[in-house]
Amino acid sequence: MLVESWLRRAARTHPDRIALRADDGVLTYAGLHDAATLAAQRLSALGVRPGDQVGIALPARRAFAETLHGCLLLGAIAVPVDLRQRAAERSARTGGCATVVGEPLDGLADASAPLTGTHDLAAAAIVVHTSGTTSGPRPVALTYGNWLWSALGSAVALGVRDDDAWLCALPLSHVGGLSILVRSTIYATTVVLHERFDADAAADEIATRATLVSVVPTTLARLLDAGLRHPPRLRAALVGGAPVAQALLQRAAGAGLRTVSTYGLTEACSQVTTGGPALFCTRVRVGARREILVQGPTVAPGSLSADGWLHTGDEGALDADRTLTVTGRAGDTIISGGENVAPVEVEAVLESHPAVAEAAVYGLPDPAWGERVVAAIVLRGGGSATEEELRGYCRVRLAGYKVPRVIRFIHELPRTVSGKLMRRSLEE
Repeated sequence: MLVESWLRRAARTHPDRIALRADDGVLTYAGLHDAATLAAQRLSALGVRPGDQVGIALPARRAFAETLHGCLLLGAIAVPVDLRQRAAERSARTGGCATVVGEPLDGLADASAPLTGTHDLAAAAIVVHTSGTTSGPRPVALTYGNWLWSALGSAVALGVRDDDAWLCALPLSHVGGLSILVRSTIYATTVVLHERFDADAAADEIATRATLVSVVPTTLARLLDAGLRHPPRLRAALVGGAPVAQALLQRAAGAGLRTVSTYGLTEACSQVTTGGPALFCTRVRVGARREILVQGPTVAPGSLSADGWLHTGDEGALDADRTLTVTGRAGDTIISGGENVAPVEVEAVLESHPAVAEAAVYGLPDPAWGERVVAAIVLRGGGSATEEELRGYCRVRLAGYKVPRVIRFIHELPRTVSGKLMRRSLEE
């Protein structure tokens, strides 16, 4: 099925609406379309043809958006690159690319470039690499149809307003940040793009302009620490990337922030559930060993198993209203003395302690119990707690076998660039 090019449609229907506010300038939809057209012509002059892959190794500024949309207008497949990667890592991810754009496009433009006014919903649009929390990052080819259905599902869940401005301070090399850029073009609404997360700058943006923001639990906590209170325009803060402690949600509610928890993954083009229920036209069920399975038009075709479902490797449960609760990764469960311990449950209790900013729970080999429960703790600024105090706090809230036998105090939890906890790094 062919649909009108998203950017062309936005420029035709809302030419003067702000498409992008970035650290290095502002673009209307007419301006973004012109810049993307020139980017496509310059890519064509470099020899890029429809169907070719193009690496985009640019910071989250205007040039990234112009190059991304230039690829889509040309029918090339964009491959965003994580700028924190070393040369060998980048090379491994861009080996199949016709070119890698490492500087804003300049030079000759091919005026005869075969620009398309349509998108084929079955065609690959963008290759996004998974965050690699439990294994090496994998390329996932997401189609135009995946992106369109994801945007429609998000719109049904959250609503869309003409004056929406979605703050993105997430990496554009990962699906959570990239989806903001794509879906806003489908809606013809505004993206407020920050090159990196700065708590003060983000809090100021939310307090004055943003109507929506995507965060991970860590950045939500930092926004609250920065003094964000009762932002008048904010409709919702979408919180994903990791299970969210109830204490953090309560803290956000006390500051006047409406938070909406979301669960998603690269292979499903970002959101799977938002606010609990599955997105519009997305099916979720819990299979063997409590594994979350996903099916629907947002799922990358190459990620489906032989049974027609995306096997996420995450554990969860569905209640009578089909609301999903994610309980962790399948491989994260700790078996101590024959009892199963879900790390996220213990983490939630620890993070409810007033002195604890973050907690990560994992298992280590134990000769008597098989595995022992271990917790790594990041204390809140100005807070203090002892190992025995935290264990006592857990004892009155958890079964004895779930109480951490060892508690370590560290300065920072290891996370991916998208904010997901790298639990395996703590176990080494």
